[in-house]
Amino acid sequence: MKNFKGFLTGNILQNAVLVVTMLMPSAGKAQKAGERPNIVLILADDLGYGDVGFNGQKLIKTPNIDRLAREGVIFSQFYAGTSVCAPSRSSLLSGKHTGHTYIRGNKSVEPEGQEPIADSVLTIAEVLKKAGYNTGAFGKWGLGPVGSEGDPVKQGFDRFYGYNCQSRAHRYYPDHLWDNQQRVELKGNQNLHKTQEFAPDLIHAKALEFVDKQAAGQPFFLFLPYTLPHAELVVPDDELFHLYKDKFEEKPYQGADYGPHASNGGYASQKYPHATFAAMVARLDRYVGEVLDKLKAKGIDKNTLVIFTSDNGPHQEGGADPAFFNSSGGFRGIKRDLYEGGVREPFVARWPGTVKPNTKNEYIGAFWDLLPTFAELAGVKVEKPVDGISFTAALTGKGIQKAHDYLYWEFHEQGGKQAVRQGNWKAVRLKAAGNPDGVVELYDLAQDPAETKNIALRFPEKAKELGQIMNRAHVRSVIFPFGSLSTN
Repeated sequence: MKNFKGFLTGNILQNAVLVVTMLMPSAGKAQKAGERPNIVLILADDLGYGDVGFNGQKLIKTPNIDRLAREGVIFSQFYAGTSVCAPSRSSLLSGKHTGHTYIRGNKSVEPEGQEPIADSVLTIAEVLKKAGYNTGAFGKWGLGPVGSEGDPVKQGFDRFYGYNCQSRAHRYYPDHLWDNQQRVELKGNQNLHKTQEFAPDLIHAKALEFVDKQAAGQPFFLFLPYTLPHAELVVPDDELFHLYKDKFEEKPYQGADYGPHASNGGYASQKYPHATFAAMVARLDRYVGEVLDKLKAKGIDKNTLVIFTSDNGPHQEGGADPAFFNSSGGFRGIKRDLYEGGVREPFVARWPGTVKPNTKNEYIGAFWDLLPTFAELAGVKVEKPVDGISFTAALTGKGIQKAHDYLYWEFHEQGGKQAVRQGNWKAVRLKAAGNPDGVVELYDLAQDPAETKNIALRFPEKAKELGQIMNRAHVRSVIFPFGSLSTN
């Protein structure tokens, strides 16, 4: 192990300052509509780093997601905003890490929805809409109730269809979805009494319709925050399920079943939890393939950037078994952890003719990089401060890619957690709420990617330095005081 003073190269800033990104196209003028790519961002829900074939999954087939990897670039060191839904998505949309982003935790509001993201927050959709893009989101929102300032149609999206509330998204046969601000009753599910209308299929169909309706030469941004494979473990009894039924040893899960006494936020019982989880991932993979096919059928696939990733690490609720599938891909931790398994995500980008196919990139990035990257591709500047940096150079292989001084995460459950990655150093602090001098664990990801050997005692100065970065990176939130409990 090298002495830490010589371990990292490059200049390390000592202050956790916001990066103010002022992005302009090389010619200094906005790009023409035909030169700007369509952008499709596919966000899986609770899909682990190891749940896809290109990251080593052996038990579940993901041919379409793997096709993305073959035809694009794999970013093997890309991270979510944090390790649960709402704050991770807030980080993605706002370009800020969880020490700065507006939504820091999962916080429900009545009668349906989560704490709304503020009107003052600049989102990816607002940036791209200003650049002339048509914008649509199809799936799970979780950043503000219908009609609030956090409503997706008030945050830059022309069209939204799906679950507004992430708690309601626990049920795959809900009694309603939302089409912009119009409640859509799913009569086939009859107030959770029946299971006739599988919501993910309905949402996916609307997403494909959105692509169909896009006019030639008009750029669009399609955000697909699919709910699969988040618990509950439920899929239609079709050929995808039967590919895996009786293939694995099963431990049935007893939950809250559909019927007269079903609750909105429960998880149904499942006799075949392993087979069902595999079928859920396979169904997500099918959706990805159908999106790619739709782009090709419209003749726009070569001018469309498609990114596939996941919002956080794998869950173990509802009968899920991440250990069985090696869902964390050999990394330590799952959802709600700030170890690698909780925040490092599968991340692949495809853009025919621009992104070199079948390649890997070691750029160390995170969700807050997407906003400045998309802005640069759209040829517009970001006039508000963000923590992200554009990774367009890494994406296209053109130019010199700037590196982060560090990445920072915080998590507001279980007494509060913080983490920092700086080069190959990774620091984690548990029981962090109100404890700025708490113990810091230190890992060398180059030598120990599974974070099994805490070397803080060997390198106390580095552990102290990263602990100080944690304290500076966290800016107090009145709405989300550090250590507040989640309700989702």
